Amino acid sequence: MNQVFQMPTSTRVMNLAYWPTHNARRLANHVALVWGDKSWTWAEFDARVSAFAAALAEQGVGPGSTVLVHSKNSNEMFESMFATFRLGATWVPTNFRLMPDEVIYIASKSKARVFLCQSDFPEYAAAVCAARPETSVIWMTGAQPPQDDGPRASDLIAARLGCSVPNAAVERDTACWFLFTSGTTGKPKAAVLTHGQMAFVVNNHLADMMPGTDCHDGALVVAPLSHGAGVHQLIIASRGAKTVLLPSEKFSAEQAFQLIEQYRLSSMFTVPTILKMMVEHPSVDTYDHSSLRYVIYAGAPMYEVDKRLALQKLGPVLAQYYGLGEVTGNISVLPPQDHRDTAPPRAGTCGYERTGIQVSVQDDEGNELPYGETGEICAIGPAVFVGYYDDPAANAKAFRNGWFRTGDLGYMDRDGYLYLTGRHSDMYISGGSNIYPRELEEKILTHGDVAEVAVLGLPDAQWGEIGVAVCVLRPGATLTEEQLLEWMSTRIARYKLPKRVYFWNELPKSGYGKVPKRLVKDELARRGVPVELVIAKEESDAPH
Repeated sequence: MNQVFQMPTSTRVMNLAYWPTHNARRLANHVALVWGDKSWTWAEFDARVSAFAAALAEQGVGPGSTVLVHSKNSNEMFESMFATFRLGATWVPTNFRLMPDEVIYIASKSKARVFLCQSDFPEYAAAVCAARPETSVIWMTGAQPPQDDGPRASDLIAARLGCSVPNAAVERDTACWFLFTSGTTGKPKAAVLTHGQMAFVVNNHLADMMPGTDCHDGALVVAPLSHGAGVHQLIIASRGAKTVLLPSEKFSAEQAFQLIEQYRLSSMFTVPTILKMMVEHPSVDTYDHSSLRYVIYAGAPMYEVDKRLALQKLGPVLAQYYGLGEVTGNISVLPPQDHRDTAPPRAGTCGYERTGIQVSVQDDEGNELPYGETGEICAIGPAVFVGYYDDPAANAKAFRNGWFRTGDLGYMDRDGYLYLTGRHSDMYISGGSNIYPRELEEKILTHGDVAEVAVLGLPDAQWGEIGVAVCVLRPGATLTEEQLLEWMSTRIARYKLPKRVYFWNELPKSGYGKVPKRLVKDELARRGVPVELVIAKEESDAPH
């Protein structure tokens, strides 16, 4: 006989801002946050969050409101996250490296009621106010003083210390964070993250990435809190552990290692380019980093040669996760034990499915492909976002039969390990053959003189598209295009060989330390390389 169950009468969940409340009660005198020569205990931090929330509430912020934040990492940036959550409103952080017109777009798209703008960015406040007079500005503390007499977050917080602001009642799908995508194609979209989803994400990270993390741990922040680093610090806060910010936005490997040694930090979240900088810097051998248990990297796969050096310098502490902002990193995990030399060799894998997440590699019609075949990586599970804010067309494209379509290409082996071959938009077709830049980049990086490389396809009249490789050489290295192409010819199938090789001093990087192919293409165009149409010179020069 079929059982009939009554549907639950409530979908209410914990407000994420309850974590500082809980920590202030249980760990009042434990350090919550360190920035430069200042530190705050959990009791002090929670009091400041309530004071900040009280100030925002007086500006009309409450459930359903959005709070735009444009700031470098700071204590007020971190406090603004929890203050917004506490009111049941939605936090809308930007990458502080965006241009003013991009911030105007985000302000308009999110319908921001309040703009928390660090005083270092007066032109951004002026631009947003001109475009949206209904948005009020509150200045957050920066290196430069505000240029007008508008309200200052520091003053508002100081005047309201002692206010007790309760955590607003929220439901599983109550929005807490609009995470704007990087906008590699078209305008950025606002992925809606919710209190229920993020609670799952935090527990999943703790289980799959950082087991055993507690209040005695601490994490170094080397990336903007507006995206992945903010998610990581939310996880750290959930355990009552301390967060340590770099004193300035300019990254210094030596300063990072000094802070790890000083505060005996146990984890950090970063991207492969920053991790590469750290382990190649001489300070890796002069500071004590033995307290590190989890060095988590994401945002892009790590090349095998860089991974080996990081393991040699830091020990078996690397953990990788793969996942877009829409799934808040929760698609796959490659934990420390799978990075060890004793683990089965799986070069290029980004790990296996996260707990509670199911992955399917699908063809263009949504059919699941057999093991080993390349297709689009799709995912379902509680970490998947509820959709893009006010964008039905994007939602229709992003979901198919309930599966979230990542736009990433890859395959799964018979043991359940996932391998990325690149973004769908990065793949190019030369002479009818699919070419995956990631595969070529991995191979080129095994050349001892190449430090960084980006491969991309450019239009070609004869072959449809041809590949070009942009390389950065190691200090002191000398290598010509002809030499590298000859070296590649014995290691890469002829039809996959790039047609041209360029050598630059550095690759263009986004504010998150990634190397978007869009930026590389723009720089090629700036340097006079035809990026709209490349005419094949002679058949003998062709890549086939």
